[in-house]
Amino acid sequence: MTDTPPEIERMVRDKIMARSGEERFIIGAQMFDSAREMVKASLPRELSQTEQRRLLFKRIYGKEIESG
Repeated sequence: MTDTPPEIERMVRDKIMARSGEERFIIGAQMFDSAREMVKASLPRELSQTEQRRLLFKRIYGKEIESG
């Protein structure tokens, strides 16, 4: 579902695509970092660092880390 009018979506896309590939990459990396920090903030604080990492991976990628 989207509540953004198509002309606004096109305008935003055009502005993003007008940036260099390097700038778009940096923006994407910053967005991923922000999303990761939000997920980390939602995890229970009493978990071990290993368990926090496992849950972080599962929430971001939708699957468990395979051990082996």
